[in-house]
Amino acid sequence: MQTVKTPEATKFSLKAPLLSKGRTMDLLAMTDTFKADIKVYAEGGENAAHAHTEEDHLFLVLQGQATFHLNRPEEVVVVNQHEGVLIPKGAYYWFQSSGNENLVLFRVGNKPEGYARRDDDRIGVDSRPLPGHSAENKHIEPVFVPGKFFT
Repeated sequence: MQTVKTPEATKFSLKAPLLSKGRTMDLLAMTDTFKADIKVYAEGGENAAHAHTEEDHLFLVLQGQATFHLNRPEEVVVVNQHEGVLIPKGAYYWFQSSGNENLVLFRVGNKPEGYARRDDDRIGVDSRPLPGHSAENKHIEPVFVPGKFFT
């Protein structure tokens, strides 16, 4: 007789440290095909247009404001607190923090099994791989504000 493992629920918190510089992305929960992250930006954003070939994902603004550049040709959409954007796989986009406080995003994504790594399906407009920590994406290491958190 084969033993079947029962799936288990995962509890998580949206508490995240605030920043004076840079950005963070912290995994909150994940299954074989679904994951949830919290992202914090002191400034900037995802500065290079890209698409995810295997992942649909959704961004929800918890704090601050984001300006998303969607589709080709670009459609500019300002997303405020408690608003979001759904981005289907294959759709190009980039965004930047456009408010006067840290941008805090709740990000959920759905990938088929086998694409568990974060950037294994992220491509630039030239169809070449474009990792999130790449020079083209203008990654800036985070500087945490001591004792300050989004909760």
